Amino acid sequence: MVEEQLVPRGIHQQATLEAMSTVPRHLFVEDAMQARAYGDHPLPIGGGQTISQPFIVALMTQALQLEGHERVLEIGTGSGYQAAVLSRMCERVYTIERLDPLLVRARKLFDRLHYHNIASRIDDGTSGWADEAPFAAILVTAGGPKIPEPLVEQLADPGRLVIPVGEQNVQDLQLVTKQDGEVQIRTLEQVRFVSLVGAHGWED
Repeated sequence: MVEEQLVPRGIHQQATLEAMSTVPRHLFVEDAMQARAYGDHPLPIGGGQTISQPFIVALMTQALQLEGHERVLEIGTGSGYQAAVLSRMCERVYTIERLDPLLVRARKLFDRLHYHNIASRIDDGTSGWADEAPFAAILVTAGGPKIPEPLVEQLADPGRLVIPVGEQNVQDLQLVTKQDGEVQIRTLEQVRFVSLVGAHGWED
């Protein structure tokens, strides 16, 4: 997966490549899907949600430019795979999921794999996790119609936020950087994510 899908497509940050070499992706999909876990495609995980294709996980992770000391907020725990990758690269991950069955399964995996630097909860992720803010990096694994303002507010300065923004069938993967009080936005890739549902996203 790393050598054939990620490196040839421009994933070069060593920490991202090492994390994705280490985290056992096949454990984060259902048993019937395990043979396809390392393919270059998303897979269903139940509840109308998906685990993103490896390249997109790597692209979003690399864009955060983590150095190992950060506190990172993830919106949309899903299978838990993205949080697991982040947990190998930073001090602590805070992840929010709105579907209880998905978070229960992810928590069991975190415990099984001894990924103890991941905090999680059920909530509306579009409102962030104000009690633990600010975050050096924020990653959103669902596509919204706009960038939720609470997430920008909870982003540290300097800080980096990666989020898909656009219509429900296609989005631009946007990198939001905050530096010296200024916020800049750059598009990285065109993507297709499940809908970001919440007060600052799409209606359920």
